[in-house]
Amino acid sequence: MSEHMRIDLNADVGEAVGDDQSLLRSVTSANIACGLHAGDAGVMRRTVRLAIEAGVTIGAHPGFPDLQGFGRRELNLPPRAVEDLVLYQVAALAGIAAAEGARLRHVKPHGALYNMAARDGELAAAVVAGVSAFDRALVIVAPPASRLMAAAVRDGMRAAAEAFADRAYHSDGSLVPRDAAGAVIDDPSIVLQRALRLVRAREVVASDGSVISLAPDTICVHGDTGQAARIAAELRRGLVEAGILVAPLAEAFGGGARRNATKS
Repeated sequence: MSEHMRIDLNADVGEAVGDDQSLLRSVTSANIACGLHAGDAGVMRRTVRLAIEAGVTIGAHPGFPDLQGFGRRELNLPPRAVEDLVLYQVAALAGIAAAEGARLRHVKPHGALYNMAARDGELAAAVVAGVSAFDRALVIVAPPASRLMAAAVRDGMRAAAEAFADRAYHSDGSLVPRDAAGAVIDDPSIVLQRALRLVRAREVVASDGSVISLAPDTICVHGDTGQAARIAAELRRGLVEAGILVAPLAEAFGGGARRNATKS
């Protein structure tokens, strides 16, 4: 099978906003909230166990310390503070995963931290430094052609390009804000068609009808929509039926992990 006909499906979980157990049956990588924007130690441990039971590879989903705003408010923190916050969250989840006999494979920043690091080189370098300080073998998930992607590559870290089939894009490649009409796509058939185009043609249609070139290694299914589990199931089924290999990032990036083999 050609390399471009494979994709990872990831989901943000452990945020107490959806049916994680059902969602994890369809994805291949789980981004688990680390307690600062959502979740707590108990939720983190339960979610790690659910991911292990589902055979899904485990990644950290660090965000700003903003439970009230769900990590979606932009905070003006110095780079060193961001580096420390990322290190703290990744290490915490890694410790819980180790207690359950598993290990982390990737890191995907959450919400405002993800979006700010995508456009701010200094902040991007801080995020990468926090991950690198803990484990340089971790894959950093980032928007394609972003400052975060560039910072990871510059530091010699492995970086995976992420696209969204269930979110609308502006013509410049940025995501349409969630509070705008049509920003979140919850029709499973439309999400599948967008995902197939992303994998096959490496492109997506923006909100103004223009076509954006993207080359994703992974596609995110947001877990905080009412249709999340259904969308993920339809997406997985449709991709497989189209002859596309759905496999975790750890396989594509040399981690050697396979489904039902997330433990060390």
